Amino acid sequence: MFEIGQRVAVSVPGSTGNVGPGYDSLGLALGHYDDLAVTVTGGGLEFELHGEGSASVPRTAEHLVVRAMRAAFRAAGVEELPGLRLEATNRIPHGRGMGSSASAVVAGVLAANALLPTERVLDDRRLLQVAAAMEGHPDNVAPSLYGGLVISWTGADGYRSAPVTVHEDVVPVVAIPDFEVPTRLARSLLPASVPHHDAAVNAGRTALLVEALTRRPELLLPATEDRLHQPYRASAMPPSARLMTALRERGLPAMISGAGPTVLVLAADRHQAQETEEALAELVVRGTDSVSWRVLRLRVDGQGAKLERHPQQIQG
Repeated sequence: MFEIGQRVAVSVPGSTGNVGPGYDSLGLALGHYDDLAVTVTGGGLEFELHGEGSASVPRTAEHLVVRAMRAAFRAAGVEELPGLRLEATNRIPHGRGMGSSASAVVAGVLAANALLPTERVLDDRRLLQVAAAMEGHPDNVAPSLYGGLVISWTGADGYRSAPVTVHEDVVPVVAIPDFEVPTRLARSLLPASVPHHDAAVNAGRTALLVEALTRRPELLLPATEDRLHQPYRASAMPPSARLMTALRERGLPAMISGAGPTVLVLAADRHQAQETEEALAELVVRGTDSVSWRVLRLRVDGQGAKLERHPQQIQG
């Protein structure tokens, strides 16, 4: 079924989940990419890994990309895992709330699908089901797949997502700290119930955020207010919580990216992006926390993952 020398390459954007008030329902694709190339070999697994987290990830069948590929193959009715050579360059930091695991899952699922014979290929809907099932929710894998802002939900028919085009003026700026917060820990801090008023505030802010991101970026500050998850998770990332608060006090639409600890500002335009960078330079230097921050101005990725098929290599 698999021909030795088959080769595919995929570039996958990172993502931010929750996007302020949109807990487990909104995701945004960020222009910061992991690249993967997969070649079918005569047997076994080979790895050439570079970049973020490359020294600590397993070089076995437990590697997340390999697990995602196996899941996609099985969804297509294929139990065989061929020999594979994985070449990866990771730029998305691990454990920082920028969708590193989701990007690996999407890369593996798309690469596997591209290696399948035509009659076995999964359509977009089934690809989303496989990827979201591995992550446990669609709000990070969906923007990495489709690009832009993606509204996701779960229904009787599985995971569903609706991509939305983001206003061209919006500029994401991230401040990435030198510490990690495991998603499992961040989720464990959430209460089983919240006050009805807080839930109502978040519902209104989430609706407003869709309007702000698509048509009226000047509304991003009020639209990014959250009461469902960020206040409860602050104890797991005090430096991030303090930095986010300081930025919002200056009128900048800051939030915790995903489960944290990266701080994300969705600037309304380039001028506000510059203002954000200047504020971050001042706040990080002035801060008393012994934390190193990396500040990046990104863009909203509007296309999602990109796949390339390479001609079959001639075996010597």
